[in-house]
Amino acid sequence: MFPLRYGRFARQALALQAGVLLVVVGVGFALVSWLFDDELTQQYGTRALAVAKTLAADPAIAAAAAADDPQGVLPARAESAQDASGALFVVITNRDGIRLAHPNPDRIHEPVSTDPSAALSGHDTINVQRGTLGLSARGKTPLRAADGTIVGEVSVGFRIADVRGHVAGELADAALFAGGALLLGIIGAALLTRLLKRVTLGLEPHELAELVQEREAVLHGIGEGVLAVDAGGRVSVCNTEAARLLGLSEPAGRSVAGLSLPARLREAIESRGPADNLITVAGDRVLVANYRVVRREERDLGGVLTLRDRTDLENVTRELESVRTLSTALRAQRHEFANRLHVLSGLLQNGHQAEALEFLHAVSDAAAPASGNTLDDPYLQAFVDAKTAEAAEKDVRLTLADTSWVGTRIAAPVEVTTVLGTLVDNALEAARRGARRPAWVDLALLEDAGTLHISVVDSGDGVPADLTGRIFDAGVSTRDDDAGPAASAASAGRGLGLALARQAARGLGGDVRLVAPGGDGHGAVFEARLPGALQPAVPA
Repeated sequence: MFPLRYGRFARQALALQAGVLLVVVGVGFALVSWLFDDELTQQYGTRALAVAKTLAADPAIAAAAAADDPQGVLPARAESAQDASGALFVVITNRDGIRLAHPNPDRIHEPVSTDPSAALSGHDTINVQRGTLGLSARGKTPLRAADGTIVGEVSVGFRIADVRGHVAGELADAALFAGGALLLGIIGAALLTRLLKRVTLGLEPHELAELVQEREAVLHGIGEGVLAVDAGGRVSVCNTEAARLLGLSEPAGRSVAGLSLPARLREAIESRGPADNLITVAGDRVLVANYRVVRREERDLGGVLTLRDRTDLENVTRELESVRTLSTALRAQRHEFANRLHVLSGLLQNGHQAEALEFLHAVSDAAAPASGNTLDDPYLQAFVDAKTAEAAEKDVRLTLADTSWVGTRIAAPVEVTTVLGTLVDNALEAARRGARRPAWVDLALLEDAGTLHISVVDSGDGVPADLTGRIFDAGVSTRDDDAGPAASAASAGRGLGLALARQAARGLGGDVRLVAPGGDGHGAVFEARLPGALQPAVPA
């Protein structure tokens, strides 16, 4: 997947760091050597000037120089000072720059080889010059008589070779220190390179670049949401689709505990185990989620949560459920009407007109609504008939309250089917599983200025106390296939009915709520309010 087009980055980085360290240490060592050499040369020059000043302060030497040393005492004095100080030379001249004392007697009474004008004009000088005895660091000072008149100069010099030897000795010790520092630097660079390789999982830079490019292409090129969490529980990757589905804003780098995630997704991530096909509700969307733990060489790297949007599928399912409910109701009515027509046809064929008329009156009276019970919408009528037949099959009596009244047509059939179907289905199941007999469900439907109010109560055992606060959470159900009406967290696809019903109701600006978890003589009581679910009433 990743061709080795370049040398190993670890070796390149190590060589580069070693080279930089070598250059830095080398330049630093050279600079220190130069500064040390210059400083030591200056110190030797200052020392030479101090020796020269000591001799110039002797009145006898000044007096002898003023008289051109007729008795020849100056060479001895100069030699004594030279031996005492370890200097290369001590030279004394008269006011004309003629040597009166010199280590080489043959040079006495000759002009000095370097310019004496600065000292003879009354200035002290320190410099490095080459004379008859070679290169030296020298100091020169004027020689004054008792009245302050300049009568000559005193020049003292130290051999540069001695200075260089001293510098070399000091630098040898410094070189050992610099070498040790360079070695430590290379060792540190090697350790840093090893750490870098371990942190990057042994991948080369071009491999990391290709991985980033491929990751961006994959993450933003798929229709699924991807949310990656590191081992510390922080979001490391979140593509655009995941942020849209979960309603998150810039989640990268944030802790999972601080995100507004559905409870089932949070539990899946925090459990640190694989999860398949979890169905949950996030905002107004129904999501199918899968979670996988990621490991590399036994190292925990976190996990990846993938999300698929099932909202459109749920909408289609609701519409199909509406059609199925209506077709079931029509099929039941067709069967009933066919039976009645057969009876009426038989009576008429046999000449029993009076009995046929009596049968028609009986059918008309049976079809008339109960006192105050009016449902003008054919869809609601078909729904109630279908659910009544379904309830009878479950040995449950479904009753529409006498006070029910809906005088207009439904404007939001999908939402009404979701809410009403969920509440009635749950009530029928609760009544069937409940301990009370006979089992029954009471349904009330009421129109109020375009708002449909729904009330459902059953004879079941009610909602357990520990579920009343979270009965509308996705994944929470009061049904368990093995344990009857025991509370349990639902498996995939279960525990979504009430969550979807509340989602549909809130989509219309209404709500679904649990009025009572249970009571004397009845089970749970649910109410729903659906604004805009009915068409405006047409004035008569």
